[in-house]
Amino acid sequence: MFEQSQIQEFKEAFTIMDQNRDGFIDKNDLRDTFAALGRLNVGNDELDEMLKEASGPINFTVFLTMFGEKLKGTDPEETILNAFKIFDPEGTGILKGEEIKYHLMSQADKFSEAEVNQMFTNFPLDVAGNLDYKNLCYVITHGEDKEQE
Repeated sequence: MFEQSQIQEFKEAFTIMDQNRDGFIDKNDLRDTFAALGRLNVGNDELDEMLKEASGPINFTVFLTMFGEKLKGTDPEETILNAFKIFDPEGTGILKGEEIKYHLMSQADKFSEAEVNQMFTNFPLDVAGNLDYKNLCYVITHGEDKEQE
């Protein structure tokens, strides 16, 4: 299901999340992980919902299986790139932020303004107000910035 390098990345992520190093991710591990990311007020209900997604206690095998299930529906990078290229006939790899916001909020499965703003928070526009959609597609399909590799 995954390449060896991906499995190693998932193992590193699992190890970071398994705060108490017992080989399982539990509610306290999730709470500590959120705190490390700056989100301090995560409710028990939200943590319980996350844990319910697993078939049982979350060891590394269950963790890997959960990621496989989540990523199974993700389109290949080329498919996502081709969707963005419709708005970029010159093939520059960037789109004007306001233009992409307009299209996302006015066509097909319309995004709300909050959803667009969340996307721009996760994938900020450059100083000129442009979205690097090639990097966005890479992150969607690989889980990290190209520059970080």
